Amino acid sequence: MNIIEIDRLDTPEMEVYSGLNEAQLAHYYEPDLGLFIAESPNVILRALEGGYEAESVLCEKRYLEGETRQLVDRLGEVPVYVAPIELLKQITGYGMTRGLLCAMRRRKHPDVAELIKDMRRIVILEDVVNPTNVGAIFRSAAALNMDAVLLTGPCADPLYRRASRVSMGTVFQIPWTYLQADWPKNGMQQLRKLGFKTVAMALRNDSVSITDDKLKAEEKLAIIMGTEGAGLRSETIVACDYTVKIPMSHQVDSLNVAAASAIAFWELAGK
Repeated sequence: MNIIEIDRLDTPEMEVYSGLNEAQLAHYYEPDLGLFIAESPNVILRALEGGYEAESVLCEKRYLEGETRQLVDRLGEVPVYVAPIELLKQITGYGMTRGLLCAMRRRKHPDVAELIKDMRRIVILEDVVNPTNVGAIFRSAAALNMDAVLLTGPCADPLYRRASRVSMGTVFQIPWTYLQADWPKNGMQQLRKLGFKTVAMALRNDSVSITDDKLKAEEKLAIIMGTEGAGLRSETIVACDYTVKIPMSHQVDSLNVAAASAIAFWELAGK
């Protein structure tokens, strides 16, 4: 184990942890793929198991034992920077989840058609910009039998630290990639060529019940969730095969997109 104790943050080694935001990290090795920061032993372990490579670790000194020690031992000679909690709080503003951060290399995004060609149930996130919501949706998708997640460009990056932490590392378990910029026009055509029926989750009266048996009986479904507040684009709803509305009571007008996703995945997972 390559342990390096640090007592200051203004060093080249600490730049990725304290000097750059997440968008800058994503372009760190441009034109090559950049970095992201994973937090907590569980999330880092799932990233490693998903094939991501660690570049360095930043650890609170008192946690360099037990489960954390076992994880760090797996990394071989990757630099392990060790610091007291008072120093680390200057980075995060609060205590890290079990005192561990890991800088990891990004991977190339797979081609949409190649990724989903043999799948039955996929999720499409259209402009979901909140990392917490993206992370929560990934966790529900992984838990409730979705096969993959596709995202439009404006969506929050699933590898952002908050998104991956909220997802409990499932962003490294369930396959995902980005749609082309020509969504929804050509994206919808591509889905149909691959045999998918499309479901717009929207608050429309001209909708199909989420419990309708013909939805569950569809061989392939793409469940499309819209941005917080405004929901799906009108052109997306018009282009879909089905519009599905989750019934509301007590004059509640809608659910948070992450909560709605869990209901949709549970009901539409199919046989």
